[in-house]
Amino acid sequence: MHSDQQIQHWTPICDLADIVPNTGVCALVNGEQVAVFHVIDSTGGAHEARVFAIGNYDPNSEAAVLSRGLVGNLGERIVVASPIYKQHFDLQTGECLEEPANSVPAWPARIEAGQVWIGA
Repeated sequence: MHSDQQIQHWTPICDLADIVPNTGVCALVNGEQVAVFHVIDSTGGAHEARVFAIGNYDPNSEAAVLSRGLVGNLGERIVVASPIYKQHFDLQTGECLEEPANSVPAWPARIEAGQVWIGA
């Protein structure tokens, strides 16, 4: 996980309102497909909007589909289930829970002034 101070460049992706809560969209960032997720975290009774960014390419199915997966929780982890073979990817780290060797990259993401930003 990167701190905001370590990030050299932040790329604006879209307005947060453009991503339906608890779903993802695909964005092209520096020539790479990135799955960007808008998640409503309701732990502790508060409803906080959070954003996550992982690689869109699912190495298990060899298809660029992760942005269309189902978002949920496995224990404390916020994950997306691939729409093809249903492997779960941790939205904070990109780790594939069932096949760690098939994990995907993760990027820092933040919300600022209603916009979603990805750090590189």
